Amino acid sequence: MQPKKVIIIGSGPAGYTAAIYASRANLEPVMFLGDQPGGQLMITSDVENWPGEADGVLGPELMEKLKKQAGRFGTEFIEDTIVSVDFSTNPKKVTDGHGNVHEAETIIISTGASAKWLGIPGEKEFQGRGVSACATCDGFFFRGKKVVIVGGGDSAMEEATFLTRFANEVVVLVQTDKMRASKIMQDRAMQNPKITFMHWSEAVEIVGDGKVTGVQIKNSQTGNVTLVPTDGFFVAIGHEPNSAIFDGKIDRDVKGYIIHQPDSTKTSVDGVFACGDVIDPHYRQAVTAAGTGCMAALEAERWLANHE
Repeated sequence: MQPKKVIIIGSGPAGYTAAIYASRANLEPVMFLGDQPGGQLMITSDVENWPGEADGVLGPELMEKLKKQAGRFGTEFIEDTIVSVDFSTNPKKVTDGHGNVHEAETIIISTGASAKWLGIPGEKEFQGRGVSACATCDGFFFRGKKVVIVGGGDSAMEEATFLTRFANEVVVLVQTDKMRASKIMQDRAMQNPKITFMHWSEAVEIVGDGKVTGVQIKNSQTGNVTLVPTDGFFVAIGHEPNSAIFDGKIDRDVKGYIIHQPDSTKTSVDGVFACGDVIDPHYRQAVTAAGTGCMAALEAERWLANHE
């Protein structure tokens, strides 16, 4: 079978945008949608910061629009997950969940990242209905309300501070009497009159009626559990790039994010490009992911032109 010109591993804003550009360039891309087709936006309700959607758009609806647009130009979609790769040969090889091996001249990786969750009752049930792992994405919906956020690192302090732009009260749960955040980030949060801290506190269950109404919090010193009313529950304990299958196949940093060249999506393997949240520990926004998806497709097109 003739190798494909481009295989895209993963979907989401980055993958779909790469597919749009690659298919419009007549590269006939093949996309493996992954185990969560559409990525993290599939569990996001209202997206109000996507350019052009003046009235907002549901996350799944936006992903369906992008998929339809990519399909319109000829992208082939395969509902499967890539489980292993071999970048040591040309063409490069990827193996799907059914054991089928596929070959391509170039590879675009857009496997994204996953928020780390607590795994407590109610957390999954209320995602998109008061539970979130992205203050930048969802803070606007809690204007004038009370929210609880879990986390003791710099990202948690940053998100708690950001939430005060909208919420009237932000309660930060900290498991011990100390936080991992840098002193400057702690001081900034502590000096904010809208932020309060609950130390020795652990969320054990999120409760609600159609949407979040409260969280059960256990005091790790006394064992007592109390119900704290809240309109929103934010988890800020970090993200993890979905890059495990590339271990030893491509250069990654200590956190697992794929290393790419400055101002480029080129990776350590010639002809392999990476885009979206799997290369981005900083912004993690749909629009920035889409931008790097465009870059990856354009760079793949140029690579193919130079290797004809």
